[in-house]
Amino acid sequence: MKLENVVPLGRSLDEYKKMFDLSDLDFDKNIVGVGDGPASVNAELKELGKKYLSVDPVYIFSADEIENKFHQVVDNIFEQIEASPNSWVWSYHENPQALKNTRINVTTKFVADFEQGLQDGRYVSGELPNLHFKDDQFSLALCSHFLFLYSDLFSYEFHLKSVLEMLRIAGEVRIFPLLTLDVNKSDYVNPLIKELENQGYAVTVKKVNYEFQKGGNEMLSVSRG
Repeated sequence: MKLENVVPLGRSLDEYKKMFDLSDLDFDKNIVGVGDGPASVNAELKELGKKYLSVDPVYIFSADEIENKFHQVVDNIFEQIEASPNSWVWSYHENPQALKNTRINVTTKFVADFEQGLQDGRYVSGELPNLHFKDDQFSLALCSHFLFLYSDLFSYEFHLKSVLEMLRIAGEVRIFPLLTLDVNKSDYVNPLIKELENQGYAVTVKKVNYEFQKGGNEMLSVSRG
């Protein structure tokens, strides 16, 4: 893995709550965030005394390296966002500058927590579709802004293997969003749902109280039937 290929954007605890329809009771579960990147959710839950584990390949790099990479790419990302105004919903984030400020604050919280979190074992380097955790180690696995979003880079087979791997380690998997980077529903969603149901899993597509990509307000929940 090379850092120049990474787009290190993370989300906040409040965003996770809304994206994944998480209740206060959910945070009493043993949760793993798969592909969290520089999200602040782990740091924020640590402050609340909650147990949470983040796994991402980017964690092989130092906090400074991840932060520097974020600042190298952030302006270009927001130039692209501002150049495509019809693709976004400005309800949760009021405007591009507010969004940028949120991403900066999230990264700052992550960086401040990362080195201690590594020592605590709260941040673990790893990547789909092979996670080095025990069967049923977690109650809930969350996957934010990775699967489906990069459907042009990762095959359907990769998606299926990844979801099955998360179901191996957790009783329930929640994935958000179901859109690709070009703001279209991924072609993988419906075939994946059919395949998982054929294998006996309970699958639900649920509308959530978060939308930034236009039409991106649905979460996929998969659990053992």
